[in-house]
Amino acid sequence: MTTGMDWIILVGGLLLLLLLSLATAFSCYKRCRSDQIMVVYGKVGTGESARCIHGGAAFIWPLLQGYQFLDLTPMNVDADLKGALSQQNIRIDAPASFTVGISTTPEIMKNAAERLLGLSLGNIRDMAQEIIMGQMRQVIASMTIEEINSDREKLIDGVTKSIATELDKIGLRLINVNIRDVTDQGGYIEALGQEAAAKAVNEAKVKVAQARRDGEVGSALADKERTVQVASSEADAKEGENESAIRVAASEATRRSNEAESQEKAETAERIAQANIEANSYDAKKRAEEARADVERATRYANEIVPAEIQRDRVRVHAEAEAQKDRVEAEGRADAIRSVQTAEADGIRAKLEGRAEGFKRLTEAAGSRPDLAINLLMVEQMPTLVEAQAEAIKNIKIDKITVWDGAGGKNGESSTQNFIRSLGGALPPLHAIAAQAGIDLPEFMGSVQSDRDIKKSDAKPESDGDPAPHPRASADKTKTG
Repeated sequence: MTTGMDWIILVGGLLLLLLLSLATAFSCYKRCRSDQIMVVYGKVGTGESARCIHGGAAFIWPLLQGYQFLDLTPMNVDADLKGALSQQNIRIDAPASFTVGISTTPEIMKNAAERLLGLSLGNIRDMAQEIIMGQMRQVIASMTIEEINSDREKLIDGVTKSIATELDKIGLRLINVNIRDVTDQGGYIEALGQEAAAKAVNEAKVKVAQARRDGEVGSALADKERTVQVASSEADAKEGENESAIRVAASEATRRSNEAESQEKAETAERIAQANIEANSYDAKKRAEEARADVERATRYANEIVPAEIQRDRVRVHAEAEAQKDRVEAEGRADAIRSVQTAEADGIRAKLEGRAEGFKRLTEAAGSRPDLAINLLMVEQMPTLVEAQAEAIKNIKIDKITVWDGAGGKNGESSTQNFIRSLGGALPPLHAIAAQAGIDLPEFMGSVQSDRDIKKSDAKPESDGDPAPHPRASADKTKTG
Protein backbone atom coordinates (compact mmCIF):
# COMPACT_ATOMS: atom_id res chain seq x y z
CA MET A 1 0.00 0.00 0.00
CA THR A 2 1.43 3.37 -1.12
CA THR A 3 2.08 5.75 1.70
CA GLY A 4 2.10 9.55 1.65
CA MET A 5 5.85 9.65 1.58
CA ASP A 6 5.94 7.63 -1.63
CA TRP A 7 3.58 10.11 -3.29
CA ILE A 8 5.79 12.98 -2.25
CA ILE A 9 8.87 11.26 -3.68
CA LEU A 10 7.05 10.51 -6.93
CA VAL A 11 5.81 14.06 -7.37
CA GLY A 12 9.24 15.41 -6.51
CA GLY A 13 10.86 13.18 -9.11
CA LEU A 14 8.43 14.29 -11.75
CA LEU A 15 9.02 17.93 -10.93
CA LEU A 16 12.77 17.38 -11.04
CA LEU A 17 12.47 15.67 -14.42
CA LEU A 18 10.33 18.54 -15.72
CA LEU A 19 12.82 21.11 -14.50
CA LEU A 20 15.70 19.25 -16.11
CA SER A 21 13.75 19.07 -19.40
CA LEU A 22 13.02 22.79 -19.30
CA ALA A 23 16.63 23.56 -18.51
CA THR A 24 17.79 21.41 -21.39
CA ALA A 25 15.28 23.07 -23.75
CA PHE A 26 16.38 26.52 -22.65
CA SER A 27 20.00 25.60 -23.13
CA CYS A 28 19.31 24.33 -26.66
CA TYR A 29 17.37 27.45 -27.68
CA LYS A 30 20.03 29.81 -29.02
CA ARG A 31 19.58 33.49 -29.87
CA CYS A 32 21.57 35.50 -32.41
CA ARG A 33 22.58 39.13 -31.92
CA SER A 34 22.08 41.75 -34.62
CA ASP A 35 25.84 42.04 -35.27
CA GLN A 36 26.25 38.29 -35.72
CA ILE A 37 25.15 35.49 -38.02
CA MET A 38 24.34 32.15 -36.39
CA VAL A 39 25.21 29.21 -38.64
CA VAL A 40 23.35 26.02 -37.76
CA TYR A 41 24.97 22.94 -39.25
CA GLY A 42 24.38 19.23 -39.07
CA LYS A 43 20.94 17.84 -39.88
CA VAL A 44 19.32 21.02 -41.21
CA GLY A 45 17.46 19.68 -44.27
CA THR A 46 17.84 17.57 -47.35
CA GLY A 47 20.55 18.95 -49.64
CA GLU A 48 21.34 21.86 -47.26
CA SER A 49 24.85 22.30 -45.82
CA ALA A 50 23.91 24.97 -43.26
CA ARG A 51 21.13 27.28 -42.13
CA CYS A 52 22.01 30.95 -41.50
CA ILE A 53 20.07 33.08 -39.02
CA HIS A 54 20.63 36.84 -38.65
CA GLY A 55 19.10 38.63 -35.71
CA GLY A 56 16.79 35.81 -34.60
CA ALA A 57 16.78 32.55 -32.66
CA ALA A 58 16.64 28.82 -33.32
CA PHE A 59 16.32 25.55 -31.39
CA ILE A 60 19.44 23.43 -31.66
CA TRP A 61 18.76 19.73 -31.40
CA PRO A 62 21.36 18.02 -29.26
CA LEU A 63 23.59 15.45 -30.99
CA LEU A 64 21.92 16.28 -34.36
CA GLN A 65 22.84 19.90 -34.87
CA GLY A 66 25.59 22.31 -33.97
CA TYR A 67 25.96 26.08 -34.26
CA GLN A 68 28.63 28.77 -34.59
CA PHE A 69 28.62 32.55 -35.00
CA LEU A 70 30.09 34.78 -37.71
CA ASP A 71 31.00 38.33 -36.70
CA LEU A 72 29.58 41.16 -38.85
CA THR A 73 32.09 43.74 -37.65
CA PRO A 74 33.54 45.64 -40.65
CA MET A 75 37.22 45.04 -41.43
CA ASN A 76 39.68 47.55 -42.88
CA VAL A 77 41.86 46.02 -45.59
CA ASP A 78 44.94 47.95 -46.80
CA ALA A 79 45.98 47.27 -50.39
CA ASP A 80 49.38 48.85 -51.02
CA LEU A 81 49.53 48.06 -54.74
CA LYS A 82 52.97 48.60 -56.33
CA GLY A 83 54.28 48.01 -59.85
CA ALA A 84 50.92 47.28 -61.49
CA LEU A 85 51.11 47.40 -65.28
CA SER A 86 48.75 49.74 -67.11
CA GLN A 87 47.43 49.28 -70.64
CA GLN A 88 50.57 51.08 -71.92
CA ASN A 89 52.85 48.73 -69.92
CA ILE A 90 53.79 51.53 -67.53
CA ARG A 91 54.16 50.40 -63.92
CA ILE A 92 52.20 52.44 -61.41
CA ASP A 93 51.68 52.46 -57.64
CA ALA A 94 48.15 52.77 -56.31
CA PRO A 95 47.89 52.53 -52.49
CA ALA A 96 44.28 52.13 -51.36
CA SER A 97 42.18 51.02 -48.40
CA PHE A 98 38.95 49.00 -48.47
CA THR A 99 36.25 48.33 -45.90
CA VAL A 100 34.63 44.90 -46.10
CA GLY A 101 32.31 42.78 -43.97
CA ILE A 102 30.31 39.58 -44.04
CA SER A 103 27.15 40.08 -46.10
CA THR A 104 23.63 39.58 -44.70
CA THR A 105 22.09 38.71 -48.06
CA PRO A 106 20.67 35.14 -47.77
CA GLU A 107 22.57 33.71 -50.76
CA ILE A 108 25.86 35.40 -49.77
CA MET A 109 25.43 34.42 -46.08
CA LYS A 110 25.34 30.80 -47.22
CA ASN A 111 28.65 31.34 -49.08
CA ALA A 112 30.16 32.83 -45.89
CA ALA A 113 28.93 29.84 -43.85
CA GLU A 114 30.54 27.43 -46.27
CA ARG A 115 33.89 29.27 -46.71
CA LEU A 116 34.53 31.52 -43.67
CA LEU A 117 33.07 29.56 -40.73
CA GLY A 118 35.78 28.88 -38.17
CA LEU A 119 38.27 31.43 -39.60
CA SER A 120 39.58 34.34 -37.54
CA LEU A 121 39.16 37.95 -38.61
CA GLY A 122 42.87 38.05 -39.55
CA ASN A 123 42.52 35.10 -41.88
CA ILE A 124 39.42 36.62 -43.45
CA ARG A 125 41.26 39.97 -43.89
CA ASP A 126 44.23 38.28 -45.60
CA MET A 127 41.91 36.39 -47.97
CA ALA A 128 40.08 39.61 -48.85
CA GLN A 129 43.40 41.46 -49.38
CA GLU A 130 44.59 38.88 -51.91
CA ILE A 131 41.32 39.13 -53.87
CA ILE A 132 41.42 42.95 -53.83
CA MET A 133 45.04 43.18 -55.00
CA GLY A 134 44.41 40.80 -57.90
CA GLN A 135 41.27 42.61 -59.08
CA MET A 136 42.97 46.04 -58.84
CA ARG A 137 45.82 44.82 -61.05
CA GLN A 138 43.25 43.53 -63.58
CA VAL A 139 41.31 46.81 -63.65
CA ILE A 140 44.47 48.96 -63.97
CA ALA A 141 45.72 46.76 -66.83
CA SER A 142 42.55 47.62 -68.81
CA MET A 143 43.05 51.43 -68.50
CA THR A 144 45.56 53.95 -69.83
CA ILE A 145 47.65 56.32 -67.68
CA GLU A 146 45.58 59.28 -68.87
CA GLU A 147 42.32 57.58 -67.86
CA ILE A 148 43.70 56.59 -64.46
CA ASN A 149 45.00 60.12 -63.81
CA SER A 150 42.07 62.14 -65.18
CA ASP A 151 39.05 59.89 -64.68
CA ARG A 152 39.43 58.75 -61.07
CA GLU A 153 35.70 58.01 -60.84
CA LYS A 154 35.98 55.46 -63.66
CA LEU A 155 38.87 53.78 -61.87
CA ILE A 156 36.97 53.53 -58.59
CA ASP A 157 33.81 52.28 -60.32
CA GLY A 158 35.71 49.55 -62.19
CA VAL A 159 37.56 48.45 -59.05
CA THR A 160 34.33 48.38 -57.03
CA LYS A 161 32.40 46.25 -59.53
CA SER A 162 35.26 43.81 -60.08
CA ILE A 163 36.11 43.35 -56.37
CA ALA A 164 32.46 43.14 -55.22
CA THR A 165 31.77 40.27 -57.61
CA GLU A 166 34.69 38.24 -56.32
CA LEU A 167 34.02 39.00 -52.63
CA ASP A 168 30.43 37.78 -52.98
CA LYS A 169 31.78 34.35 -53.83
CA ILE A 170 33.27 33.95 -50.32
CA GLY A 171 30.43 35.72 -48.48
CA LEU A 172 31.93 39.21 -48.07
CA ARG A 173 30.46 42.59 -49.01
CA LEU A 174 32.48 45.62 -50.14
CA ILE A 175 31.47 48.60 -48.02
CA ASN A 176 33.92 51.39 -49.02
CA VAL A 177 36.79 52.05 -51.49
CA ASN A 178 39.47 54.74 -50.99
CA ILE A 179 42.33 55.07 -53.50
CA ARG A 180 44.75 57.51 -51.89
CA ASP A 181 47.16 58.35 -54.73
CA VAL A 182 48.37 57.05 -58.06
CA THR A 183 52.01 57.39 -59.14
CA ASP A 184 54.21 55.78 -61.74
CA GLN A 185 57.81 54.75 -61.56
CA GLY A 186 58.85 56.65 -64.75
CA GLY A 187 57.37 60.04 -63.74
CA TYR A 188 54.79 60.05 -66.52
CA ILE A 189 51.96 61.05 -64.25
CA GLU A 190 54.13 63.78 -62.69
CA ALA A 191 54.96 65.06 -66.17
CA LEU A 192 51.26 65.10 -66.98
CA GLY A 193 50.74 67.15 -63.83
CA GLN A 194 53.45 69.60 -64.79
CA GLU A 195 51.98 69.88 -68.26
CA ALA A 196 48.59 70.55 -66.81
CA ALA A 197 50.06 73.13 -64.45
CA ALA A 198 51.91 74.89 -67.26
CA LYS A 199 48.81 74.81 -69.36
CA ALA A 200 46.84 76.31 -66.52
CA VAL A 201 49.45 79.07 -66.06
CA ASN A 202 49.41 79.87 -69.77
CA GLU A 203 45.63 79.94 -69.82
CA ALA A 204 45.71 82.30 -66.85
CA LYS A 205 48.14 84.63 -68.64
CA VAL A 206 45.97 84.57 -71.75
CA LYS A 207 42.94 85.40 -69.68
CA VAL A 208 44.75 88.36 -68.08
CA ALA A 209 45.80 89.69 -71.50
CA GLN A 210 42.31 89.21 -72.80
CA ALA A 211 40.91 91.07 -69.83
CA ARG A 212 43.28 94.04 -70.45
CA ARG A 213 42.41 94.02 -74.12
CA ASP A 214 38.73 93.91 -73.34
CA GLY A 215 39.15 96.88 -71.00
CA GLU A 216 40.89 99.03 -73.63
CA VAL A 217 38.46 97.98 -76.34
CA GLY A 218 35.59 98.69 -74.01
CA SER A 219 36.89 102.20 -73.31
CA ALA A 220 37.26 102.90 -77.05
CA LEU A 221 33.82 101.51 -77.74
CA ALA A 222 32.39 103.68 -74.99
CA ASP A 223 33.92 106.84 -76.54
CA LYS A 224 32.67 105.81 -79.94
CA GLU A 225 29.20 105.11 -78.67
CA ARG A 226 29.14 108.48 -76.88
CA THR A 227 30.10 110.32 -80.08
CA VAL A 228 27.63 108.35 -82.13
CA GLN A 229 24.86 108.91 -79.64
CA VAL A 230 25.49 112.69 -79.58
CA ALA A 231 25.40 112.86 -83.39
CA SER A 232 22.39 110.63 -83.45
CA SER A 233 20.61 112.84 -80.95
CA GLU A 234 21.33 115.96 -83.01
CA ALA A 235 20.17 114.16 -86.19
CA ASP A 236 17.07 112.97 -84.40
CA ALA A 237 16.32 116.52 -83.30
CA LYS A 238 16.70 117.87 -86.84
CA GLU A 239 14.71 114.99 -88.22
CA GLY A 240 12.04 115.70 -85.64
CA GLU A 241 11.75 119.30 -86.82
CA ASN A 242 11.50 118.20 -90.43
CA GLU A 243 8.94 115.55 -89.63
CA SER A 244 6.91 118.12 -87.70
CA ALA A 245 6.85 120.45 -90.72
CA ILE A 246 5.98 117.54 -92.99
CA ARG A 247 3.18 116.47 -90.70
CA VAL A 248 1.80 120.06 -90.63
CA ALA A 249 1.83 120.25 -94.45
CA ALA A 250 0.32 116.79 -94.74
CA SER A 251 -2.36 117.67 -92.22
CA GLU A 252 -3.27 120.80 -94.20
CA ALA A 253 -3.38 118.83 -97.47
CA THR A 254 -5.44 116.15 -95.83
CA ARG A 255 -7.88 118.76 -94.52
CA ARG A 256 -8.33 120.26 -97.95
CA SER A 257 -8.66 116.86 -99.57
CA ASN A 258 -11.21 115.81 -96.99
CA GLU A 259 -13.23 118.98 -97.57
CA ALA A 260 -13.24 118.38 -101.35
CA GLU A 261 -14.16 114.73 -100.88
CA SER A 262 -16.94 115.69 -98.48
CA GLN A 263 -18.35 118.21 -100.96
CA GLU A 264 -18.14 115.65 -103.77
CA LYS A 265 -19.70 112.96 -101.63
CA ALA A 266 -22.57 115.28 -100.71
CA GLU A 267 -23.30 116.09 -104.36
CA THR A 268 -22.99 112.46 -105.36
CA ALA A 269 -25.32 111.41 -102.55
CA GLU A 270 -27.87 113.97 -103.66
CA ARG A 271 -27.77 112.71 -107.26
CA ILE A 272 -27.94 109.11 -106.11
CA ALA A 273 -30.95 109.89 -103.92
CA GLN A 274 -32.75 111.54 -106.85
CA ALA A 275 -31.95 108.60 -109.12
CA ASN A 276 -33.13 106.17 -106.45
CA ILE A 277 -36.44 108.04 -106.16
CA GLU A 278 -36.99 107.81 -109.94
CA ALA A 279 -35.91 104.16 -110.03
CA ASN A 280 -38.27 103.34 -107.17
CA SER A 281 -41.11 105.04 -109.04
CA TYR A 282 -40.34 103.00 -112.17
CA ASP A 283 -40.10 99.81 -110.12
CA ALA A 284 -43.46 100.52 -108.50
CA LYS A 285 -45.11 101.01 -111.89
CA LYS A 286 -43.45 97.86 -113.21
CA ARG A 287 -44.62 95.80 -110.24
CA ALA A 288 -48.15 97.17 -110.70
CA GLU A 289 -48.19 96.15 -114.38
CA GLU A 290 -46.75 92.73 -113.54
CA ALA A 291 -49.37 92.25 -110.84
CA ARG A 292 -52.16 93.19 -113.28
CA ALA A 293 -50.72 90.75 -115.85
CA ASP A 294 -50.52 88.03 -113.20
CA VAL A 295 -54.18 88.62 -112.30
CA GLU A 296 -55.24 88.37 -115.94
CA ARG A 297 -53.08 85.26 -116.44
CA ALA A 298 -54.55 83.63 -113.35
CA THR A 299 -58.12 84.49 -114.48
CA ARG A 300 -57.52 82.99 -117.93
CA TYR A 301 -55.87 79.92 -116.43
CA ALA A 302 -58.85 79.41 -114.11
CA ASN A 303 -61.40 79.87 -116.90
CA GLU A 304 -59.68 77.89 -119.69
CA ILE A 305 -56.84 75.72 -118.54
CA VAL A 306 -58.32 74.31 -115.34
CA PRO A 307 -61.53 72.97 -116.94
CA ALA A 308 -59.47 71.43 -119.76
CA GLU A 309 -57.17 69.76 -117.26
CA ILE A 310 -60.15 68.46 -115.30
CA GLN A 311 -61.67 67.04 -118.51
CA ARG A 312 -58.29 65.51 -119.45
CA ASP A 313 -57.98 63.88 -116.04
CA ARG A 314 -61.53 62.56 -116.28
CA VAL A 315 -60.84 61.04 -119.70
CA ARG A 316 -57.55 59.55 -118.49
CA VAL A 317 -59.21 58.01 -115.43
CA HIS A 318 -62.05 56.60 -117.53
CA ALA A 319 -59.58 55.17 -120.09
CA GLU A 320 -57.47 53.64 -117.36
CA ALA A 321 -60.57 52.09 -115.80
CA GLU A 322 -61.65 50.63 -119.15
CA ALA A 323 -58.15 49.34 -119.80
CA GLN A 324 -58.03 47.78 -116.35
CA LYS A 325 -61.42 46.18 -116.92
CA ASP A 326 -60.31 44.77 -120.31
CA ARG A 327 -57.09 43.57 -118.78
CA VAL A 328 -58.94 41.81 -115.96
CA GLU A 329 -61.40 40.21 -118.43
CA ALA A 330 -58.55 39.11 -120.69
CA GLU A 331 -56.73 37.63 -117.73
CA GLY A 332 -59.94 35.81 -116.74
CA ARG A 333 -60.44 34.38 -120.24
CA ALA A 334 -56.76 33.41 -120.39
CA ASP A 335 -57.07 31.70 -117.01
CA ALA A 336 -60.20 29.84 -118.21
CA ILE A 337 -58.50 28.72 -121.44
CA ARG A 338 -55.43 27.73 -119.49
CA SER A 339 -57.59 25.72 -117.07
CA VAL A 340 -59.44 23.96 -119.92
CA GLN A 341 -56.21 23.17 -121.77
CA THR A 342 -54.63 21.99 -118.54
CA ALA A 343 -57.60 19.73 -117.88
CA GLU A 344 -57.50 18.36 -121.46
CA ALA A 345 -53.77 17.79 -121.20
CA ASP A 346 -54.28 16.01 -117.88
CA GLY A 347 -56.99 13.84 -119.48
CA ILE A 348 -54.81 12.97 -122.48
CA ARG A 349 -51.89 12.26 -120.16
CA ALA A 350 -54.06 10.05 -117.97
CA LYS A 351 -55.48 8.23 -121.06
CA LEU A 352 -51.99 7.67 -122.51
CA GLU A 353 -50.67 6.56 -119.17
CA GLY A 354 -53.60 4.17 -118.82
CA ARG A 355 -53.03 2.73 -122.30
CA ALA A 356 -49.30 2.43 -121.61
CA GLU A 357 -50.02 0.64 -118.34
CA GLY A 358 -52.52 -1.67 -120.10
CA PHE A 359 -50.07 -2.47 -122.90
CA LYS A 360 -47.41 -3.15 -120.26
CA ARG A 361 -49.67 -5.59 -118.44
CA LEU A 362 -50.72 -7.16 -121.77
CA THR A 363 -47.06 -7.68 -122.70
CA GLU A 364 -46.36 -9.14 -119.28
CA ALA A 365 -49.33 -11.51 -119.70
CA ALA A 366 -48.09 -12.63 -123.14
CA GLY A 367 -44.80 -13.71 -121.60
CA SER A 368 -42.42 -15.05 -124.24
CA ARG A 369 -44.95 -14.46 -127.09
CA PRO A 370 -45.09 -10.66 -127.47
CA ASP A 371 -46.63 -11.16 -130.98
CA LEU A 372 -49.87 -12.34 -129.30
CA ALA A 373 -50.21 -8.90 -127.65
CA ILE A 374 -49.76 -7.27 -131.08
CA ASN A 375 -52.41 -9.60 -132.63
CA LEU A 376 -54.90 -8.72 -129.87
CA LEU A 377 -54.35 -5.01 -130.49
CA MET A 378 -54.87 -5.56 -134.28
CA VAL A 379 -58.12 -7.38 -133.61
CA GLU A 380 -59.28 -4.38 -131.57
CA GLN A 381 -58.41 -2.09 -134.50
CA MET A 382 -60.24 -4.21 -137.18
CA PRO A 383 -63.55 -2.28 -136.90
CA THR A 384 -61.70 0.95 -137.48
CA LEU A 385 -59.84 -0.48 -140.53
CA VAL A 386 -63.08 -1.86 -142.03
CA GLU A 387 -64.76 1.48 -141.46
CA ALA A 388 -61.85 3.17 -143.26
CA GLN A 389 -62.28 0.83 -146.28
CA ALA A 390 -65.98 1.51 -146.36
CA GLU A 391 -65.28 5.25 -146.30
CA ALA A 392 -62.97 4.79 -149.28
CA ILE A 393 -65.69 3.43 -151.61
CA LYS A 394 -68.89 4.94 -150.23
CA ASN A 395 -68.68 8.03 -152.46
CA ILE A 396 -68.14 6.08 -155.69
CA LYS A 397 -71.27 6.55 -157.88
CA ILE A 398 -72.08 3.74 -160.28
CA ASP A 399 -74.95 4.86 -162.49
CA LYS A 400 -75.06 1.83 -164.79
CA ILE A 401 -73.16 -1.45 -165.23
CA THR A 402 -73.16 -3.23 -168.58
CA VAL A 403 -71.92 -6.78 -168.51
CA TRP A 404 -70.89 -8.67 -171.64
CA ASP A 405 -70.58 -12.08 -170.38
CA GLY A 406 -69.18 -13.92 -173.37
CA ALA A 407 -67.38 -17.16 -173.64
CA GLY A 408 -64.07 -15.57 -174.17
CA GLY A 409 -63.12 -15.70 -170.47
CA LYS A 410 -59.83 -17.17 -169.37
CA ASN A 411 -59.49 -20.09 -167.00
CA GLY A 412 -63.26 -20.60 -167.05
CA GLU A 413 -63.97 -17.16 -165.62
CA SER A 414 -66.61 -14.87 -167.02
CA SER A 415 -66.30 -11.20 -167.74
CA THR A 416 -68.45 -10.45 -164.69
CA GLN A 417 -65.97 -12.14 -162.43
CA ASN A 418 -63.11 -10.18 -163.97
CA PHE A 419 -65.02 -6.95 -163.44
CA ILE A 420 -65.65 -7.70 -159.77
CA ARG A 421 -61.97 -8.66 -159.30
CA SER A 422 -60.87 -5.42 -160.95
CA LEU A 423 -63.23 -3.47 -158.71
CA GLY A 424 -61.77 -5.13 -155.62
CA GLY A 425 -58.24 -4.37 -156.85
CA ALA A 426 -59.16 -0.70 -157.16
CA LEU A 427 -59.90 -0.55 -153.39
CA PRO A 428 -57.07 0.50 -151.00
CA PRO A 429 -55.53 -2.73 -149.73
CA LEU A 430 -55.57 -3.43 -146.04
CA HIS A 431 -51.82 -3.92 -145.96
CA ALA A 432 -51.19 -0.50 -147.55
CA ILE A 433 -53.36 1.23 -144.96
CA ALA A 434 -51.54 -0.60 -142.15
CA ALA A 435 -48.16 0.35 -143.64
CA GLN A 436 -49.17 4.02 -143.83
CA ALA A 437 -50.15 3.84 -140.17
CA GLY A 438 -46.72 2.32 -139.31
CA ILE A 439 -48.21 -1.10 -138.34
CA ASP A 440 -46.99 -4.54 -139.43
CA LEU A 441 -49.91 -6.98 -139.75
CA PRO A 442 -49.52 -10.52 -138.41
CA GLU A 443 -48.54 -13.34 -140.75
CA PHE A 444 -51.95 -15.06 -140.61
CA MET A 445 -53.47 -12.03 -142.47
CA GLY A 446 -51.15 -12.55 -145.46
CA SER A 447 -48.72 -10.16 -147.09
CA VAL A 448 -48.42 -8.05 -150.21
CA GLN A 449 -46.17 -9.35 -152.97
CA SER A 450 -43.58 -7.02 -154.34
CA ASP A 451 -42.85 -6.51 -158.08
CA ARG A 452 -39.88 -8.93 -157.83
CA ASP A 453 -42.18 -11.65 -156.44
CA ILE A 454 -44.67 -10.99 -159.26
CA LYS A 455 -42.00 -11.40 -161.94
CA LYS A 456 -40.84 -14.63 -160.36
CA SER A 457 -44.39 -15.98 -160.28
CA ASP A 458 -44.92 -15.05 -164.00
CA ALA A 459 -41.76 -16.83 -165.04
CA LYS A 460 -42.46 -20.00 -163.04
CA PRO A 461 -44.79 -22.49 -164.77
CA GLU A 462 -47.82 -23.78 -162.98
CA SER A 463 -47.36 -27.20 -161.51
CA ASP A 464 -50.95 -28.21 -162.33
CA GLY A 465 -50.72 -27.22 -165.97
CA ASP A 466 -53.08 -24.28 -165.58
CA PRO A 467 -52.33 -21.12 -167.54
CA ALA A 468 -50.68 -18.24 -165.58
CA PRO A 469 -53.06 -15.65 -164.18
CA HIS A 470 -53.18 -12.10 -165.40
CA PRO A 471 -50.32 -9.97 -163.97
CA ARG A 472 -52.66 -7.44 -162.52
CA ALA A 473 -54.74 -10.08 -160.88
CA SER A 474 -51.61 -11.54 -159.37
CA ALA A 475 -50.62 -8.15 -157.98
CA ASP A 476 -54.06 -7.72 -156.39
CA LYS A 477 -54.12 -11.20 -154.94
CA THR A 478 -52.93 -11.62 -151.36
CA LYS A 479 -51.00 -14.56 -150.04
CA THR A 480 -52.49 -16.23 -147.05
CA GLY A 481 -50.41 -17.94 -144.43
